[in-house]
Amino acid sequence: MDILTGEIYGKQNSSRFVMYNVVKVSKSIVTLQNIDNPLSLFETTAEKLESSGYIRISQTPYIDTQAGNPKKRKAARKPARCPYTLDFIEDRADGEKPNPELFTAASKNKRIPEQLQ
Repeated sequence: MDILTGEIYGKQNSSRFVMYNVVKVSKSIVTLQNIDNPLSLFETTAEKLESSGYIRISQTPYIDTQAGNPKKRKAARKPARCPYTLDFIEDRADGEKPNPELFTAASKNKRIPEQLQ
């Protein structure tokens, strides 16, 4: 009996039908997880699984175990600065306030409004 990770097996109990997801398959041990209660895990062998009355419900993997190559994300480009923008933060340390003389000098410069038009 060939068991693959991601398959779903089920068993009819006295009151209801219980389904289990195959979480891990090693050489001799199969680990099953109850779909209704994900904290419920148990290990068994393929022979015991078949002899206990478990039937395969879904042969296709329920979980995609073969994840594709992650796409590489391009780094975000630094936004282009408007050439007429004054960078008053560039020359100061992080704790310093901007120099107010810089703003008064920029407002007195008559070429800046002409260049913005």
